[in-house]
Amino acid sequence: MAAMKKIEKPSPTELPLLFEIDPEPAQEVLTAWGGVPLVVQTLRSLGMPASVKQHVRIKERQRGFDEATFVESLVILNAVGGECADDFQRLREDAGLPELIGHEVPSPSVARTFLNAFHEDEKIEEAKKRRGPEQIAFIPEENEPLEGLGLVNREFIHRLGERCPDQQIATVDQDATIIESRKREALPTYEGPRGYQPMLAVWRR
Repeated sequence: MAAMKKIEKPSPTELPLLFEIDPEPAQEVLTAWGGVPLVVQTLRSLGMPASVKQHVRIKERQRGFDEATFVESLVILNAVGGECADDFQRLREDAGLPELIGHEVPSPSVARTFLNAFHEDEKIEEAKKRRGPEQIAFIPEENEPLEGLGLVNREFIHRLGERCPDQQIATVDQDATIIESRKREALPTYEGPRGYQPMLAVWRR
């Protein structure tokens, strides 16, 4: 009895692709940040823009971005995993993002100018003078713009609590996160590398 000849199946790598490539550029505006509008809608529905307008006053001129747009842009940057102001450039290169959120995000240089308004050399020098002989780290007092942001955060959490009145317990994880920095002003952290240790409080609901 003759043996049956085995039929060899072709390798998947020998088959043509299941789609055709269109060499013409797409007419639609595309974005890689499709989830950002959910973050933005949350901020706006909880009244963040009005709260920032009330409590955070930095700009002296009317042109350019207002404070609420800066704050919203910084939250977006954090939400998508940005680590520094330079990462705004990646967001600016996405043509679809402004159409989703209704405004462009600032350039890295413009964002730094806004952030520098929360920095005050006098308060830093005062905090350094208050250090003990064996102390290295210091915590400067907040200036007016930082205090305003604190009020915005307080109102934001209050309004969020109003949406969930039945939830009376929340877990808060507080930690001084180490952020490495190559700035000359950065001091050594307790783990060795130079950097900053901002105190973060993460609220898990």
